[in-house]
Amino acid sequence: MQFVAKEDIDAPIEELFEALSDFEGMERSAIRRGVEVQRKGDISAPAPGLAWDTEFTFRSAQRKIAVELVTFEPSTIMAFTGEGSGISSDMEVELIALSPRRTRLTVTLKLKPKTLAGRLMVQSLKLVRGKVARRFKSRVSDFARMAVDKNAQVA
Repeated sequence: MQFVAKEDIDAPIEELFEALSDFEGMERSAIRRGVEVQRKGDISAPAPGLAWDTEFTFRSAQRKIAVELVTFEPSTIMAFTGEGSGISSDMEVELIALSPRRTRLTVTLKLKPKTLAGRLMVQSLKLVRGKVARRFKSRVSDFARMAVDKNAQVA
């Protein structure tokens, strides 16, 4: 199952990439939401191999997901893989400069079930695909705008 969200953001590509690759900020945000986050690797120089082990409660069950940064090309692309809870995932974050002050953000998320429970979860998502796709696009848009706004306040 695949979800794609495209958003045109009024920010230079370098500024948007910097905001989206603020992994420390994302870790703090996840911790504030009750997620246990344990980083593996050096965050000062993001590179493929940087990874996180996360643990959180979702629908009354404790979930564990291991996330790894597999591609990191400054100002253009980041890709992550995730494993856990019977599902593996691939997420790609791609940036394209439309003009010096405008950037297109494309986020692609692919979910692949690994177990029967994972298949049931993906199948239930397929039944409400439209709603989930709209929510995914909305969250990507909100996250990008928040990241750019936060980055602008710091600068």
